[in-house]
Amino acid sequence: MRVLHYVNQFYAGLGGEDSAGIGPRMLEGTVGPGRLLAQLLGAEHEIVATLVCGDDHAASNATAAQELLEMARDAGAEVLVAGPAFGSGRYGLACARLVAAAQSAGLPALASMHPDNPGISDAGEAPVIASGATAREMRPSVQRLAAAVVKVAAGEELTPADGKVTPAARIGQLVTQRSAARAVELVLRRLGGDREATEVPVGGFGVVEPAAPIDKAASVTVALVTEGAVVPAGNPDRLESARATRWLRYPIDGVDSLASGEWESVAGGFATTAANADPNRLVPLDAARTLEREGTIGRLHEEFLVTVGNGTPVATARRFGVEWAAELRKAGVQAAILTAT
Repeated sequence: MRVLHYVNQFYAGLGGEDSAGIGPRMLEGTVGPGRLLAQLLGAEHEIVATLVCGDDHAASNATAAQELLEMARDAGAEVLVAGPAFGSGRYGLACARLVAAAQSAGLPALASMHPDNPGISDAGEAPVIASGATAREMRPSVQRLAAAVVKVAAGEELTPADGKVTPAARIGQLVTQRSAARAVELVLRRLGGDREATEVPVGGFGVVEPAAPIDKAASVTVALVTEGAVVPAGNPDRLESARATRWLRYPIDGVDSLASGEWESVAGGFATTAANADPNRLVPLDAARTLEREGTIGRLHEEFLVTVGNGTPVATARRFGVEWAAELRKAGVQAAILTAT
């Protein structure tokens, strides 16, 4: 069966953010993860071409999905496969829109992305197969996708056992007032000074009372902590780029500055070019040493603590905070500077 595979500009080898604006195009054969997908599909299903579009262009142009679909039709596609997009929002959105358009046009299609990818809701009736959160889980993600492609090609229905992502159940509720009446009532309550009333309560975020200000900063020990994923070059301890499960510590005793090339940020939620050019932008060690020499602070703690905030669940981040506080108190630290991206 003739398969068309969609990837973004990065996985097609056409560039990173500098190429995110390129328009739809088709490449012969397989590229990037498509090579592994082709191996797993075997001779019975051939990836005849690869569809590519820049993430920015695909996400911001409503016609991009239709253009890509026309290319797939012209190439004689019998199945359209998109991804894996992992947790990438723009890439996931492009994959979802493309398979939704294909499915609506009668062309079997499926996408692969992490269940938390914000693009999933745009996939419509097209199936989405769960991938890992990041490209570190490329092989198992593509293996799961390949098995699903074989089932779709055979006309079989995909189920959660195949990795199919199913939407959360929505439970209807009867109310006594129509939406217009409720909206007017809420506006009147706002005008009357009520800032709490809402039909969409946001929960899960606790309120933390700030600590009392420090009276004599010149006599205290200050620690640097960050969720900016700053680690030694090469990330030897393999800190996650998203959805952290742990935190790390690195010694800085006797170090006056974090040198470019020796330290880097591996965070997956922002462009790290500027941070990697000067890692002190995320962990202000150089400025802290100046304060220490001037006597503005007593001394700097001999190590900094680090994790990644990108996509990390609130419950996990709360646990990290408790653990950091315990570690710093045990070390005699009286104050901390927390940097975030």
